[in-house]
Amino acid sequence: MKQFLVALLVLSLLLPATSFAVTQDELMQKIDALSKELMQLKQQMNEIKKEEVKKEERISKVEEKSEQSAWPSWLEIGADYRFRIDSLKGKVHDHYLLFPSAALGMTYSGTSLPVFVGGTPNNMVPAHDVKNDALLLNRFALNLKANPLEDISVKARLLMYKVWGHETMTPVQGSFSADRAMGPFDGTMGHVPQDNTLRVDYAYATWSNIADAPVWASIGRRPSTGGPPMYLKQNTERVSTTAGVQGLLVDYAFDGLTIGVAPDISGLPGAFAKFCYGKGFDSGFRTSLPGAASLHDVNFAGIAVTPASTDNFLVELQANRGFSIFDNMPDAGVRTNLGDIDWFGGIVMGKMNNFGPGNLNLFVSAAISKTHPNTNMFTFAVDGNADGDLLDVGTFDNPGAGAGLLYDDNPMTPGVDKQSHSGSAIYVGARYDIKATRTKIGLEYNHGSKYWIGMVPAGDDMWTSKLGTRGNVYEVYLIQELFNKPIANKAKAFFRLGYQYFKFNYTGSNSWIGEPKKISDLTATAADFAAGKAQMFMPLEKAYDIYATFDVMF
Repeated sequence: MKQFLVALLVLSLLLPATSFAVTQDELMQKIDALSKELMQLKQQMNEIKKEEVKKEERISKVEEKSEQSAWPSWLEIGADYRFRIDSLKGKVHDHYLLFPSAALGMTYSGTSLPVFVGGTPNNMVPAHDVKNDALLLNRFALNLKANPLEDISVKARLLMYKVWGHETMTPVQGSFSADRAMGPFDGTMGHVPQDNTLRVDYAYATWSNIADAPVWASIGRRPSTGGPPMYLKQNTERVSTTAGVQGLLVDYAFDGLTIGVAPDISGLPGAFAKFCYGKGFDSGFRTSLPGAASLHDVNFAGIAVTPASTDNFLVELQANRGFSIFDNMPDAGVRTNLGDIDWFGGIVMGKMNNFGPGNLNLFVSAAISKTHPNTNMFTFAVDGNADGDLLDVGTFDNPGAGAGLLYDDNPMTPGVDKQSHSGSAIYVGARYDIKATRTKIGLEYNHGSKYWIGMVPAGDDMWTSKLGTRGNVYEVYLIQELFNKPIANKAKAFFRLGYQYFKFNYTGSNSWIGEPKKISDLTATAADFAAGKAQMFMPLEKAYDIYATFDVMF
């Protein structure tokens, strides 16, 4: 428009005077009028542009409100997927096997107890190798977090974990350790491979800032697995600075509650204390009929005191007790309670930022266990000469032989051989994170003594939960995160390559039944049975695991 008016003006000036006989004053008046029209046009254009900007802003706000109404701010949904492959090799030591598979579940002389049949070739097992060259696994988890009310939150995790080509745990079950050989049970559901069912790993509600004080209470299926320092190897973040249980003391999915207090103390950043309770077994209905079995619930309680808990530093001390420990896994036929177990432990974790080209994570954790057994035992029937009669004179026959809480019963003096035992364990490690390449390199070592018993069957290890090993375990791993640009919130993907070496010194890792025996002293002869060295599980002497995973988290 402006260019048109200017052209019109120039044209008018070029016309001959005869066509427009105007004075100079008239010409100036026309130019002023045209300038005013141009200014008005500019103002109109600016107003049009302002209206368009306002319209775009209104559209953006409507879209934002629409997105907020479609996805509420109080709800978060996430997930993670893992593919895993393991190459497993191990060596079983010579031993005298107490329960050959052919004898399990047999009934002799009216008893339905597990029956040991002596003197058969199946009892005397020579040293041999075991392996699974390619164990393939799928794991998927769905994570939910809701804040439906002020200071009240609910968290849940649904978990599926299975072996390729199987709907059972059979390929990883083996007959080497109690925490795997007994199959999946309440404390390990979802943490050991099983099937493609999406199960509740945890679901609990937390009430914070109770009475406007730094106090919280949490109840439900608790996240008592994967606590410090376990998340370093898993390449996950700590749930919070007040959550979790030391991995060396507890790695078991509990139903329970926590009550905690986190006072603001100068010089003790993040300090808190909490009381934890969990139920490991419900004994069900009791009857007053004469001779009826008298089972007790199995309960666990603990107190944790944490002088410091920040993103870069953690110090935690904890004491736990398990009451009326069962003689068998929950849901597998508990028949009696064996006594109590105490645990005491501590952990120190630290992170050194900008240590060279990356960050250095260090940890050391130590614990002791102490048993308080009663005279009850895990009992079984002995048919020493394999004739189907449990009461033969002059044989090893015994209709009620058994093993107590980390002690063996002498059939000649039943019920008077109980002994309290103390065990110890240490767990140390480091992980170095290289920032530029997103590479993380980790080293770990743990050792358990002869009588060490941990409540750790849900550990993420194939042979057995390594933190319950009576011996030494060495592990090295490398994590490589991908550089792909995240689209989902909190998204990341990485490969992990690792190697584990188990060196077992004593039998019964992750089992509290019977006296641990030095593996190097075992023989595949009947003399071991007579000397009380017969084994309920095949004793691994050493084992190896080369594993790789591909994880996607979002």
